[in-house]
Amino acid sequence: MSDWEPSAEREALVQRARLLAAVRAYFAAHGALEVETPVLSAAATTDPMIESFAVSDGGAARYLQTSPEFPMKRLLAAGSGDIYQICRVFRAGEQGRYHNPEFTLLEWYRLGWDDTRLADEVAALIGVVADALGVASSFEVARLTYAQAFDACLGLDPHRASTADLAATAAAAGVRPDVPLPRDAWLDLLVGAVVAPAFPETRLTVLTDYPASQAALARVHAGDPPVAARFEVFAGALELANGFHELTDAAEQARRFDADVQARAGAGAPVRPPDRRLIAALAAGLPDCAGVALGLDRLLMWLSGRERLADVIAFDWSRA
Repeated sequence: MSDWEPSAEREALVQRARLLAAVRAYFAAHGALEVETPVLSAAATTDPMIESFAVSDGGAARYLQTSPEFPMKRLLAAGSGDIYQICRVFRAGEQGRYHNPEFTLLEWYRLGWDDTRLADEVAALIGVVADALGVASSFEVARLTYAQAFDACLGLDPHRASTADLAATAAAAGVRPDVPLPRDAWLDLLVGAVVAPAFPETRLTVLTDYPASQAALARVHAGDPPVAARFEVFAGALELANGFHELTDAAEQARRFDADVQARAGAGAPVRPPDRRLIAALAAGLPDCAGVALGLDRLLMWLSGRERLADVIAFDWSRA
């Protein structure tokens, strides 16, 4: 196949169009406003595990969005009400069977909801999309806490295990990275390489109650141990969605940004400018809400039974 040709067959493009139409019809019927926010921003994600593309027109750098989350929260703080967005996002260095540096994300926010209620809506929306594509939508939906998933698969308490315990568990499972890792990176590695691959292929698994150290932009529930009001949805082993009962504390968000910046500097990663406009919006008053990002390319791949992300993208990274 010549590289001018699409990486996806026409049938996949037709299914993609049906998926997008189904998503828009769902939100039109369920009271969320479609919005658009800038793709290029003066701020970037500070997440140590995600890398932004930097762009310059000769002036100060701008960054291609890795997620529309920050500007959408500014809209929420300004009184937008429930909103959703379908957009292209960009993550440097992520390329492979399940990754493309440019991909399509659906992100939405519900006022007054928590992470549990929003996770239920993610499963419902996936069922609606499956119906629109004419594929079976009667898949099982299972809900597990992060601790339950680790215990069932590895007999390990992820909230209390030491870094050495995590490294030894990974080694016993045949996972041996070449470089030393911090504790949360070991947890991420075990989820991706061991825990999630044990999920049944035809099941949606909602993983909840993440370690507080992985709260990202979620609030944290006090307890022993404290856990993040965060969930992820997996289709088989494939991560589809990441959602939060959103943090509304501006000071705590600023502290997390600063900790990320220090972590990036310590790891030798490029230091990115935190979004101070988001902090200002939180200080002005972000309403109580839950939000989630759902990868539409991966969803279409799973629902249509295809093996590679390139099979559902018109032109993947190698042809863009």
